[in-house]
Amino acid sequence: MTAVQNENCEVRGEYIFTSESVSEGHPDKVCDQISDAILDAYLKEDPFSRVACETLATKNRVVLSGEIASRAEVDHEKVAREVIRKIGYTVPHLNFDDSCEITDLLHQQTLELSENKGAGDQGLMFGYACSQCEALMPLPIEVSQSLLKKLTDLRKDGTLPMLYPDSKSQVSIRYDGREPKRIENVVISTNHKAMSDAEYVDMQELITEKVVKKVLARYCDKGLDCGNVKIQINPLGPWYNGGPAADTGLTGRKIIVDTYGGWAPHGGGAFSGKDPTKVDRSAAYMARHIAKSVVGSGLAKECMLQLSFVIGEIEPVSLMVDTQGSGIVPDSQIENIIRQEFDLTVNGIIEYLDLRNPIYFPTAAYGHFGMNAEEMSWEKIKKLKY
Repeated sequence: MTAVQNENCEVRGEYIFTSESVSEGHPDKVCDQISDAILDAYLKEDPFSRVACETLATKNRVVLSGEIASRAEVDHEKVAREVIRKIGYTVPHLNFDDSCEITDLLHQQTLELSENKGAGDQGLMFGYACSQCEALMPLPIEVSQSLLKKLTDLRKDGTLPMLYPDSKSQVSIRYDGREPKRIENVVISTNHKAMSDAEYVDMQELITEKVVKKVLARYCDKGLDCGNVKIQINPLGPWYNGGPAADTGLTGRKIIVDTYGGWAPHGGGAFSGKDPTKVDRSAAYMARHIAKSVVGSGLAKECMLQLSFVIGEIEPVSLMVDTQGSGIVPDSQIENIIRQEFDLTVNGIIEYLDLRNPIYFPTAAYGHFGMNAEEMSWEKIKKLKY
């Protein structure tokens, strides 16, 4: 049996780990997407825009707040309505749709001619990668995100027309040491239209066959045991009242969903609505890129990286590498390689990852890591030598 040693020096064999995800129609994710769409609109016109945009969504209302320093002019209300419409909130009787009232409290700050080159605040950021799947992500969050992406695709293409945008997933996987072995439990809860008991059973069966089994097949075909998965669709029964009308949403309230599903640490800072001068976002992206490069280069089977910054400082005040003993060279040597290969200054990170472009809206649903490997610079792998 494979076994690993945890920080308390106990040998760990088998255990079950669970991660969850939420769809783009979840109230908090509605807010994340509006905030990032507004950020993108500013960066499209002025790449050096400073944006800190917070969104609240509730019954028939969206509230925008925060600070903007930019030479661009953006119609915030128009951007917000386009996002709400794109997600699929277009039915007025649900008490939240693209005609809702929008209160715009975003205000302008003076645009400084001389830009601060250092960190705008203190903070710590984590990056992580592992060999559990092709995206080099922890498997529970990878499967959770994939389930909801598939569910949303089938809602939007008309295959599952009875669904509304708000949904959640949860995936439990059995591990032996650090290796995933079997999918134990899958839960999908989704908001839907009013229907008869027979139609409700049909909906459950459709989601099981066209979403859960189709997504799990990708992983089972690669050796993961999926032979006796417990599948639960809306375990509490019909779900008629969902979205922001039923549960107020806020930007930045799904940071674990955004990152590694709890398998790896999170520094605490949210991402959406923040321009790349905010190291909460840019340094977390860089940490993911470096960790993925370490694993993708074969230096380790998994890599967790921590960076920390002090306000006004150009470079991180600390860098820590932990490969859980999976490295082919000591962690200290991998740290030296990282310092030699990557510019970890604030501006160095922004320039290296090309973060001044309007690229953030796609990150605001289904995870900032793993799901957009072809498009996102921090998901690319830099080959490292030792």
